[in-house]
Amino acid sequence: MSLIPVGEPAVPSLHRAARFEDAVRNIMERRLRQRGWDVVVLPYTGYGAPGWIRVLGRVLLSRTGSKPRRQPKKVRGWRSFLTVSVNSAPVVIEAGDRRHEVVADRGGFVDVVVEADLEPGWHTVRLSSPGGEPVDAPVRVVDPAVRFGIVSDIDDTVMVTALPRPLLAGWNTFVLDEHARASVPGMAVLYERLVNAHPGAPVLYLSTGAWNVAPTLTRFLGRHLYPAGPLLLTDWGPTVDRWFRSGREHKRATLVRLAEEFPDIKWLLIGDDGQHDQEIYAEFAAAHPDNVAAVAIRRLSPAQVVLAGALPAHIASMLPPQLGGVDSPGRFAKKWVSAPDGAGLVALLRSAGLL
Repeated sequence: MSLIPVGEPAVPSLHRAARFEDAVRNIMERRLRQRGWDVVVLPYTGYGAPGWIRVLGRVLLSRTGSKPRRQPKKVRGWRSFLTVSVNSAPVVIEAGDRRHEVVADRGGFVDVVVEADLEPGWHTVRLSSPGGEPVDAPVRVVDPAVRFGIVSDIDDTVMVTALPRPLLAGWNTFVLDEHARASVPGMAVLYERLVNAHPGAPVLYLSTGAWNVAPTLTRFLGRHLYPAGPLLLTDWGPTVDRWFRSGREHKRATLVRLAEEFPDIKWLLIGDDGQHDQEIYAEFAAAHPDNVAAVAIRRLSPAQVVLAGALPAHIASMLPPQLGGVDSPGRFAKKWVSAPDGAGLVALLRSAGLL
């Protein structure tokens, strides 16, 4: 058994926004506990390799002991954000024959790497916290022989959310129910063909979205037949040293982490041109060319690109020769592809030798 702390790095003092957030959480937690609310552990899908796994979850308060209510047919997005986390909650992780004791961070999140003797494939680990029922969290253990993987954005890459338009994005996120959200045409078929062409390839969904919507996204991906895989989201709100977390830094840091955790895997990076995926992927490709198989960008508007497979000059100049930078335009067209939907990307990735 091992004791592993989880949470924010030590700093002299918390940002005032974080202190205010913690004070509000403490008041709400105390009052809800007085009303009979209990601890519940919400498991997220993790990943790993033989010898270690990354376990993800969150400790929250939930109404229990009352008469079950009928599940509503439609779940509005804003309901996902009405949660109260349990700060610094102790959590026990049971992975195979190993048992680890960890402590959730100030937002109730568990994000920790632990030792585990698990064979490649899908497994479940048991998570429990005092006062709550044990739950099982799925974990994908990647085979060391695998050399190809997929990292995919979510918003406007696999799910239509129109994030470049802030007002409509807010409506889609907080008002629409999950069944009203549409899948990007052809993307589920693309992902199915990729995993069939590369057996054992892990699929990870990297987004700047909040962990609050993880259950909604998981149901959406399953309903539209996307391959199962871990969600790598972020926690909205204040950090120990700033008002809000940076979504771009979250994506950059996660890509670098994956390159360190799986140095032999070349990733197909899939995103869209509505936010900053192109710049982030180009930076990562320049710094880690041996970890990038190709980049596939779903175009939101023809005005944002000149031709399918082309890039704005300032992004093309960032790429190394290995990915076909400006010094080798012929190879470049095969390593960085762009199309408005999954069908277009299928054809381009087939030409690039990935399908």
